[in-house]
Parts: sequence; C-alpha cells; structure tokens
Amino acid sequence: MGYLESARNLTGSAAALGGLALTFAGFAGAYWPVVVGGLYGAGALLAPPRRPPAPAFEEPSSRLDEVRADLVTLRAYLDRVDLPPGATERLAALTGLLEGLLAPGWVSEALADDPEGVHVVARAVRRDVPESVDTYLRTRWWTRLAPGGRAPEEELERQVVLLHGETQQLVDALREAEELRQRSHTKYLEDRGGSPWAEKERPPEP
Repeated sequence: MGYLESARNLTGSAAALGGLALTFAGFAGAYWPVVVGGLYGAGALLAPPRRPPAPAFEEPSSRLDEVRADLVTLRAYLDRVDLPPGATERLAALTGLLEGLLAPGWVSEALADDPEGVHVVARAVRRDVPESVDTYLRTRWWTRLAPGGRAPEEELERQVVLLHGETQQLVDALREAEELRQRSHTKYLEDRGGSPWAEKERPPEP
C-alpha cells in the first residue's frame, strides 16, 4: 500500500498512461506492452526517492523553560534562608539579572542562540548560587562552635560578586552582539544606496 501511494508509482503510472495514449494514437504498434512497461519503469526511476521526514527538534528558546522554573525555586529558597544584609542585596541583584536574561521574549531568544551563555546561566542557577549559600550556612554553624579565621559572610559576598561579574559579562556580550548587528545593517544600507548622512556632513564648497 505504501508503494502504491509513493511518488515512484504515481510518476511511473503517469508515464504508462502516456504510453497508452501513444498506443491509441497508433505510434506504438504491436510493441505497445514494451512501450508502456518501459515508460512506467523510466517514470519510476526518474521520480524523486522517498525520504523520511526530518526530526522536529524543540526551539532553542524552549530549552530555557526548565531554567526559568529552577530560578523560581532558587528564589523561594533564598527567601527562606537567613543571610547577612550585604549578601542579600547582592543576591537580589544577581537573581534580578538572571531573571532579566531568562524573561520570555527577544532577550531570552538571543541567549538561547548562545550555548555558552545558556551554560553560564544554568550553572549559576542550578549549582553556583545554591552551593555558595549552602556552604555559607554550614560554615557559619562551625564558626559559632570554633570562632576565628575569615568570616563566612565575607566569603559569601565575594562569591556572589564574582558570579554577578560573570553574568554581567554575558549581558555585555549579548548587548555588543546586538550593537554589531545594528552597525552591520547600517553598513549594508550605506553600501546599497549611499550615505545621506555623509552628504549632510560634507562642508559646502567655496
């Protein structure tokens, strides 16, 4: 049944019908079966081969849906833990930056086209921030039993500053890519039709 509906059979059948038309017109003579069969075979061979459908993968931006959900979970976790004010403010700035990158729309679409950027964001949400906070909470408990050494609050704030700087670098890179795209389009328009701005800026001839 699959072959009957295939392009090869349909093309061959159309060619065979053309052979029958030639037979009825008197061109094939006694060899009409050979002509019809030959035209069918030629049509079947010339027909495009059957190809399997290409796999339909998800859109790149849809890969960020799970990271968005994980960010919501992370923010709920941060709201429950007891953190120093300085670290709380820095974490709020960091999570706000991550939320802006992951917000549905053209920003997250630009992020989705950058696999390394997606990795940076997912790593910050799923591993770096939770590990920094959890390590701080455990270290603070030990520090209460045995005071001394570097304050865990300072270590936590330093980690969050580093993570914020890494995320800010990603934001800057995405912005620079958009600026480059804009300048490239300007250059394309100038090359295509000249630059009216250059004409306006040209000093008048004496």
